[in-house]
Amino acid sequence: MTKYLISFPASAMHVSDEDIDAVGEAARAVIREAKEAGVYVFGGGINGNVTPQMVAADGTVTNGTYPQTKEFDGGFCVLELPSREAAVQWAADIAKACRCAQELREFGYDPES
Repeated sequence: MTKYLISFPASAMHVSDEDIDAVGEAARAVIREAKEAGVYVFGGGINGNVTPQMVAADGTVTNGTYPQTKEFDGGFCVLELPSREAAVQWAADIAKACRCAQELREFGYDPES
């Protein structure tokens, strides 16, 4: 089975204040379904209140991130699925719940997992 990253940036969500609770519940329902199906690996949202840090090989820590990822935020989940078609279907279910398109990426094969 292959692991897939399904994600979206926070800026992709355009949900009114009165709909946000319904969207949250719909998203949690899809994740509950993934857990019940045994395909859920991990998920969550990036905490935008915590500054990202770069950690060098020598242990030096600086605030900030790579320039190309300065706006890395939003929500994501990792699912382990039998096919890309299954991943597309789960991404569509999450897109419907979150009311925004989802980015789908495939993790490379790890011979030690």
